[in-house]
Amino acid sequence: MKLATFQHDLHAHAGAITGDEVVSLKSSGFPTVLSFLEAGPEAALRLEVLLSKPPDDAVFPLSQVKLLAPIPRPPKIICIGLNYRDHAIETNSPIPTIPVVFSKFPNVVIGPGEPIVLPRNSEKPDYEAELAVVIGKGGRHIAAENALDHVFGYMNFNDVSARDFQLATSQWTIGKTFDTFAPMGPWIVSKNEIADPHNLRIGCTIDGEQMQDSNTRELIFRIPELIAYLSSVFTLEEGDVIATGTPPGVGMARKPPRWLRAGDNVTVAIEGLGELRNPVVAEQ
Repeated sequence: MKLATFQHDLHAHAGAITGDEVVSLKSSGFPTVLSFLEAGPEAALRLEVLLSKPPDDAVFPLSQVKLLAPIPRPPKIICIGLNYRDHAIETNSPIPTIPVVFSKFPNVVIGPGEPIVLPRNSEKPDYEAELAVVIGKGGRHIAAENALDHVFGYMNFNDVSARDFQLATSQWTIGKTFDTFAPMGPWIVSKNEIADPHNLRIGCTIDGEQMQDSNTRELIFRIPELIAYLSSVFTLEEGDVIATGTPPGVGMARKPPRWLRAGDNVTVAIEGLGELRNPVVAEQ
């Protein structure tokens, strides 16, 4: 199952992608992807009925719609820093013994094709390809052995970062949550379609040049550990997004550094999840 949010005739719909078409979920009572996730197991049953014989006016060619961020305003965007061993090494940082956690604000989310806007007051904007986990069942104090029961699926995420703001203090959030700094999508792939989320090729290209190329097997803290740790502190909710960290190859670690520039086209691609493409523009 691939869930998306799409726009058609100026109206936003939650949709299920089937081949080169998308089926609106509104007739099944789900105006948003978040409402679908909040409905729990019943949602999958209603979707199965819908897809068996969808109304003609609920089916749209993908070529005729605009894909938006799958969850335009997630309840929480929880990010993990330095979660690939090689990335910690390339940034001259110690290997974490507990997860490094920060957040982005929901209003900075953008979808595929939307521009990353380079802020006027930052000289060091950077890219970070990441595997994002979408929570499908909330909970508190979730045991690691049960953690994947709480996952709905996975998607591409770009943890765009203003390094000068991020590294000016010990708290990273200010450099991570500029407007447009949370591209995600193009859709959420349900976990049953991903055999092993800890064995996926992950990468980032800029104008076709490979900048990052790794595999999620290199994660220091795996998804069950992260869910257990995070839920020991706060309640995870349906639709929460956990960005699990970025592999080596970020711009600030290159010699010379390779910062994002207006005119760039950035693509995050994770095996089985499609491609998240965003142009880069300067703030006006």
